[in-house]
Amino acid sequence: MTNDSKGNFYVVTWDYDHPGQIGHLIVFSPEGKFIRRVEIAGSSNRLCEIRFHPETGNLFVNDFGGKQVLKVDPLTGASSVFISIPGEKLGPKVPRAAWSAPNGMTFDKKGNIYIADSFQGTVWKTGPTGGAATPWVKSDLLISHGYPLLGANGLAFDRSETFLFVGNTGDDTIVRVPVVNGEAGKSEIFIHGVNGPDGMFVDEGDRLWVVANQSDEIVVFDKTGKVLAKLGDFNGLDESGAPRGLLFPAGMEKIGDSLYVLNLAVDGRWFKGFAQTVISQWAGQVKVYNIMRIPIPPSLK
Repeated sequence: MTNDSKGNFYVVTWDYDHPGQIGHLIVFSPEGKFIRRVEIAGSSNRLCEIRFHPETGNLFVNDFGGKQVLKVDPLTGASSVFISIPGEKLGPKVPRAAWSAPNGMTFDKKGNIYIADSFQGTVWKTGPTGGAATPWVKSDLLISHGYPLLGANGLAFDRSETFLFVGNTGDDTIVRVPVVNGEAGKSEIFIHGVNGPDGMFVDEGDRLWVVANQSDEIVVFDKTGKVLAKLGDFNGLDESGAPRGLLFPAGMEKIGDSLYVLNLAVDGRWFKGFAQTVISQWAGQVKVYNIMRIPIPPSLK
């Protein structure tokens, strides 16, 4: 999920049930009113991160199922391949370690683009003009050794770009990668025990905000890794089948005094070989997917 200068929200779809279909871009007004839905040409039906480039204004979409990053026209859905990610497409006959799965996305102050690969344990990098991605850091700390099988996911630089933080969803860790003259230093575990780290950002106060998708909450840390707050919870489904509160939250945006959180509501039993999680049965009943607004406590404004 991302938003433009007018405050409109942009989300993309993840459709596990219909292989061979393409993904969609959906746009909502700042008030939550539906504006449009367009097909993203040339995409798979498993789309993840979506971001506007901070300098060029181009809209980029991580195509998790297509091992590519697409530059997308936000009005028509026309697209072109902006970044090619090395590796194999997801498939049962391909070893998981070879799967290319672009998930999280961020930018540095020079406009370079960084893509977290959830299975290859890699953060890929390209310049502002895209092209073939090169490995910026590759580490066993970015591969899942637990559950779910997703490793590297959300990522964000601190304010001074001294460190890049990367969430490892399956290992419940936040990995910190030092930045040394633009290159990656030795990766280390910065925080352990975040239950399913997903999307993240660093705010103006150098605080790290992390979506914990397996515990339906947002966790906020100071620059030392001290927990400052936990926001959100799951409160069942409403009469339309939409989550009340957070249910497998995946991405978020901080706008003014509010935090906007996207509910992915994933039922882990969709995936072959996956056991149910504490949220699976509720996620399996969801009929309407939503974005939740959470007031930001005064201490975090």
